[in-house]
Amino acid sequence: MKNGLFTASASFPKQVNIVEVGPRDGLQNELSVSTADKVALVDQLSATGLRHIETSAFVSPKWVPQMADSADVFQQITRVPGVTYTALTPNLKGLELAIAAGADEIAVFASASEGFSQQNINCSIAESLKRFEPVLRIANENGIAVRGYLSCVTDCPYDGPTLPAQTAQIANALYQMGCYEISLGDTIGKATPLRFAAMLEACMNDLPLQALAVHCHNTWGQALANIYQSLLMGVSTIDASVAGLGGCPYAPGASGNVATEDVVYLCEQSGIQTGIDLDKLADVGAAICQRLGKQPNSNAALAILAARRQKQA
Repeated sequence: MKNGLFTASASFPKQVNIVEVGPRDGLQNELSVSTADKVALVDQLSATGLRHIETSAFVSPKWVPQMADSADVFQQITRVPGVTYTALTPNLKGLELAIAAGADEIAVFASASEGFSQQNINCSIAESLKRFEPVLRIANENGIAVRGYLSCVTDCPYDGPTLPAQTAQIANALYQMGCYEISLGDTIGKATPLRFAAMLEACMNDLPLQALAVHCHNTWGQALANIYQSLLMGVSTIDASVAGLGGCPYAPGASGNVATEDVVYLCEQSGIQTGIDLDKLADVGAAICQRLGKQPNSNAALAILAARRQKQA
């Protein structure tokens, strides 16, 4: 490491696992997406080479009405062998619904900052971890793996900067509880590579590298830079959302997730295998964006689509 940054002399992972969060995180704020469109999105993503798709969430329809049809989505998708279809579950009721729906894996979510924890799930960090204990126990009894999301790992919209040691402490708590992997989320997209590296270093001191993933938002245009930094440090699991869809309703000003297409392009051009067909992925993003009446928020996808139009002209 030089001047706090890992340089290109560090070794990239040979391949990465991209966790596609578009069907859940990408659509959780969209009010007009039909169940059929959600099912079509998951099925189309399954055909691109993605192997890990966050399909929906079993949360209170009062708070997130967009996810009220989660059981129907799970029932109607066409499952592809080798693809893991996951669900976000905040509590025991959500876990029970996820098990009934046949979710392959579940995820719980906590915050590295007290302010965001109160705004997001109406309790303290300590209380949130206590709530997860029975969820992880019952998931384990049913042979269901649990992934942990950790929000505001570098910055909080309410508390300001998050200390790396604080993030590492909560990440380790989730890991010790039984989460096999902790997805470290830059929820408001404000981190830059130097600060992101400091956070990752702190987490790596307490957790094995293979237990860490990154989840970057692109509010300040730094998502790919932070992902590149993470790759240099050996992180091999990256969360991304097709067409850059999504954002956090509890983080004022936060824009969408990093686009899966852009992450795939970055990895492939860096010699890192993804197993994903980028052209197919761009088509999937264009299709869901057309249904939503918006443009894909992915530079790679827009470049692919523009080149294709020019070739056809």
